[in-house]
Amino acid sequence: MGIAFLPPLFHRYNQTFFDQAIPYDQLCLGWSRRMSRAAGSYRRRGGLAAINLSLPVLSPLPTSATHSTLVHEMIHAWVDLVLHRRESHGPCFHAKMEDINGRRTGLTVSVRHRFPIPRTPASWQARCECCGTVTPYQRRVKGLACRACCRRSNGGRWDQRFLLRFERHPAGGQQDQASVG
Repeated sequence: MGIAFLPPLFHRYNQTFFDQAIPYDQLCLGWSRRMSRAAGSYRRRGGLAAINLSLPVLSPLPTSATHSTLVHEMIHAWVDLVLHRRESHGPCFHAKMEDINGRRTGLTVSVRHRFPIPRTPASWQARCECCGTVTPYQRRVKGLACRACCRRSNGGRWDQRFLLRFERHPAGGQQDQASVG
């Protein structure tokens, strides 16, 4: 599945589902070797938009996963570049997704996938000194407070009294892989 595989696929789906409305000249289309926690992404910075698909996530899966992920990201591009709307998975996205799924092309687009994504074991855990809750994290986050304690004692507003204390995760990176839903 090389980079050459994506442009013809993009053009085919742009014609089939979007009436050629997504401007290919304003879009950078590619594979990411580093993206490992999502199957794809759509971003726009300035005048250039980008659709990136995850090589680590999609390469071991059937090509139908790549097709549905590409169309999912194309819906984001269509909402942004054609409709000029700022929404993630809002009403315009859902309407287009339902339209595409209703065409019975054999392609199924969803908001969330169920592809198996290997999770990097947590390196850190955050402990609330107030309630004792322990939560695993990939990295330390400054200024993070316990949500439950802030809700219970401060109306949900952040409160320094409930700052989380980060410590190395005792499993030392020995956790199982999980799928993202």
